[in-house]
Amino acid sequence: MKKIAPSILSADFSRLKEELEAVEAAGADLIHVDVMDGHFVPNLTIGPMVVEGLRKLTSLPLDVHLMIAEPERYTEAFVQAGGSWVTVHAESCASLPRAVKKIRQLGARPGVVLNPSTPLKVLDPVLERVDLILLMSVHPGFGGQAFMPSVLRKIERMRKRVDRNGYAVEIEVDGGIKVENIRRVSEAGADIFVLGTGIFKTKDYSETIRKLRREIE
Repeated sequence: MKKIAPSILSADFSRLKEELEAVEAAGADLIHVDVMDGHFVPNLTIGPMVVEGLRKLTSLPLDVHLMIAEPERYTEAFVQAGGSWVTVHAESCASLPRAVKKIRQLGARPGVVLNPSTPLKVLDPVLERVDLILLMSVHPGFGGQAFMPSVLRKIERMRKRVDRNGYAVEIEVDGGIKVENIRRVSEAGADIFVLGTGIFKTKDYSETIRKLRREIE
């Protein structure tokens, strides 16, 4: 089943409990948590203590996206805080196999993230070992950016490779997804769709998620 993952980066943090309850009631499948350190990307967001707080506010899986330098140093803290899935950037990992193995051993589902310009071949050492591949459709660091149509071909190539080899891997796409373009992303082969402003900046989360599902199903 295809999944909708609201990104709390675009939520109203002064009403975070209500925002989480609202998207969960609206039919979201998981909560996407963007962790930025001000080094790997030019923005600073949240750490393990906030993830621990989020874990207490929702029963949905927490999809923790580490946009940070040296993510291997912090995976344990984010898993212990309640991360259900933890994804690390290929561009910032000294050893993807080691990072993926550690996340799995800690009890979370491991994933790898690729920036728009990063080739799929960097996944070769880990593709059989991960549960999730996250393809960025914007340059990471800020919410509200426009979707990059050039990523559609990358999603298609990833889909063909996963299906051809029978890998048990879900393909997630993050960046600029909205009701108006989600069908193209779905048809390209995505399984999980991350939306920030595409949900949290709309008036009715339930109606928005219903529209999104109609487009992808």
